Amino acid sequence: MRIASARLVLGPLIFFALGFAALGLVSCGTWSGSVALPPRIEGANFVGNQACYNCHTNHTRVFPSSAHGRLHLPGAGMPEQVGCESCHGAGSRHIAVGGGVGRFILNPGRDASACYRCHIEVHAEFNLPQHHPLPEGKMNCVQCHDPHGRDIMKPSGGPAMARLNESCAGCHREQTKPVVYIHEAMREGCTACHQPHGSIHPKMLVERDNNLCLKCHAQVAPTGVANFLVIGSTPHSPRVMQGSCWSAGCHSAVHGSNIDPRLRY
Repeated sequence: MRIASARLVLGPLIFFALGFAALGLVSCGTWSGSVALPPRIEGANFVGNQACYNCHTNHTRVFPSSAHGRLHLPGAGMPEQVGCESCHGAGSRHIAVGGGVGRFILNPGRDASACYRCHIEVHAEFNLPQHHPLPEGKMNCVQCHDPHGRDIMKPSGGPAMARLNESCAGCHREQTKPVVYIHEAMREGCTACHQPHGSIHPKMLVERDNNLCLKCHAQVAPTGVANFLVIGSTPHSPRVMQGSCWSAGCHSAVHGSNIDPRLRY
């Protein structure tokens, strides 16, 4: 009986001890990097950045300062094992036919699959119900990101506005135009309220309905008053039950207004 009871006690202890030891080994030995194979161009070999420089001078000149310029491609036969072919695929056949758009080369500006190889989480976001029409072929990654430049969050040749909203302003001009009374969230950037790739919420919002506004605008209720919402020193409990902050006839000019500091048209 004593042996049996000892086994009942020691068994779980040994099991948990081995489990924690295994977790320790995994956590110590896990590599935080990711491995993605370059696009495959049938019958082509890697030629290195210098071969690209002869035709694509403007791109290769700034590429070393880009975050993408730090991509490692073992076995590619290039200095420091980084280069254009990490995203575009081996370039020997492209050079042999004299170049040309899409001729034995992958152009991420037309095909987002090259970007998806590394940006897996972004690929998942584009499959959410509300997303920019990139999967439908109506836009591409390069419209919002400059893959060769120093700042990949800045579109190539984009308008000279505040950097955070610059990518969005090219298409969403009505929402980013100058106004007298600006919504302060615009100073933080469009992504303070919107998921740029995709969301489960309407209008690609990061939160649904009033929850989005209350993240910044909710205030502490007066002492001794329960379940009471105050915003801007004004009671809002009855108002938020009428609808969302921007659809209940209140703050409909959510991006900014030229006539009302309370963001109304």
